[in-house]
Order: sequence, then structure tokens, then C-alpha cells
Amino acid sequence: MLKQIKYFQAVVRCGSFTRAAEECYISQSAISQQIQALEQELGIQLLARGNRKFSVTPAGEHFYKKSLALTADFEKLCRETVRIAHEDDPQLCIGYLKGYSGNEFQQAVAEFTGKYPDVAIHIINGNHEELYDELRSGRVDLILNDQRRAFSDEYVNCILTTSECCIEISARSPVAGAESVDVQDLKDIPCILTASQSQRRNEQSYYHDIVGIRSEFLFAENLEEARLLVIGGKGFMPVEGSGQAAAPGMPLHHVPLLRKGKPIKRNYCAFWKEDNSGYYVETFADILKKKF
Repeated sequence: MLKQIKYFQAVVRCGSFTRAAEECYISQSAISQQIQALEQELGIQLLARGNRKFSVTPAGEHFYKKSLALTADFEKLCRETVRIAHEDDPQLCIGYLKGYSGNEFQQAVAEFTGKYPDVAIHIINGNHEELYDELRSGRVDLILNDQRRAFSDEYVNCILTTSECCIEISARSPVAGAESVDVQDLKDIPCILTASQSQRRNEQSYYHDIVGIRSEFLFAENLEEARLLVIGGKGFMPVEGSGQAAAPGMPLHHVPLLRKGKPIKRNYCAFWKEDNSGYYVETFADILKKKF
């Protein structure tokens, strides 16, 4: 029932079965069936369904608000239980943004492991929504992510840097010699994004709707694959991170990206749950902040 409750929370939070299904990595029909099963288990209607729309019933509203505390307590219980089981085997689970091109994260990991060799570090990477899902579920302790939503009081929201967006493009491209380029001038050049299969729609939506890129979108599974596409003249790649250039000798140029003549700025942050501010979490965060 816990998984069904989380699906219900996602639908209410997103205001859409489609968006909730994407967030939970299941089909729209599957998430609808799970919520119907939850309603049958409770013997009440949580959602009043109409023609392509739904509203939350008064009982559903009450259940939603109370269930948030329930799932938060359950996730905290799981984390505390795991910590007790690993008291003699300290570990830190960290996530970082897929496609992030700066080396601050690697430097922080190197310094942390040098100071605390007995702490086992587990590292994952992912796109924006994947990382937040890992953090919400308690599967990671801290993430290095970009800011795409308002800060939540449930998390420590530590801004590491605010950087102006750039693109990487082949040195052979006429754009490579420009001092800057506007998103409108890139509409005929494909935009290459690093994203897993399940996150492609989310990433395309962000860069199209928020950043304002109107190009065709191509996708790569990792940064190396994306850079090979750029080198091959297949398109340009938005730079994730602090704006550091590719390794010396690579035939790539960094060009500042503008929107309506103004630089596009993005925040990169370290996030961790307020109730998970353990010694190693805050220590790693402090080391990471110094690298910026």
C-alpha cells in the first residue's frame, strides 16, 4: 500500500496523471490502476474523475496531507535502521548531475576519501528529476544538482555557484568564433542533451520551455558520447556546470549562451534533507563548497 500512497501523492502534487507517471517511471494506465486499487482498499473515493480532468475529494485532501507525514516518517525510519545496521561500516551516498562538466565534484570526493578512508562512498549520477527522486526516497544522502524549482524547507539548499550558460560546439562551426550566441540563432543547429531514456522528455521540455532552445534535440547517454557528437559536427551541447572548457586539445569551443541578448544564469546547489544532516553529509558539503 505504501507504493500506492506514493503514486497518489505524485498525482496530487503534479496535478496530472501523465506527469506523475513520468515522475514515477511507470505508465499512465499503471499509475491509474494503482490509485484505483488504493481507493478499493480504503473503500472511499480519493479522486473525482471527469473528462480528462480530476479533482481531489475532501477525503482525498485529508488523506493526502496526513500521508505526507506518514511516508516521511517511514523513509526516516528506513534511513535510521540502515545507519544502525552499518554503525561499524560508515558510508555516504552521493548523487551528481549527469553531464556535469566541472571537476569540483571529483576534487571533493578525492579530498573527502583522503581524510576519511574508512567511509565507503557510493556515487550515482542522473538527470535533475532522477536525482530528486533518489533524494526524496532516501537512497542518497546528498546531491549536486541544478535548481529548477523553488527551494523547499524540507531540504538544506546550499547554492554552490551561479554560472552563465555556455554551449560547446565544434571548432569547425562558424558559431565557434562568435563572442556569444543567442538561443534564437541556434534554431537550425541540433541541441545535444545527456539524458537517460526515461528522462529525455523532461530534459527536452526544460531546455525548450525554460531555456528557450527551439532546435531539434538529439540525445546521448553520457558526457563522452555527447562530446563525440559535438566533435563530429552533429550539433551543440549546453554546458552543465561551472563553464570549464573541455580537455586541452579537443576540437571544441565554448561560446556564452544568451537569451534576448542577456546571459542565461543557472544555480548549481548541494541538497540534502533537513533531518539527514549527519556529520559526514555536512563535512562533504563543506568540502564541496570550498571547491567552488
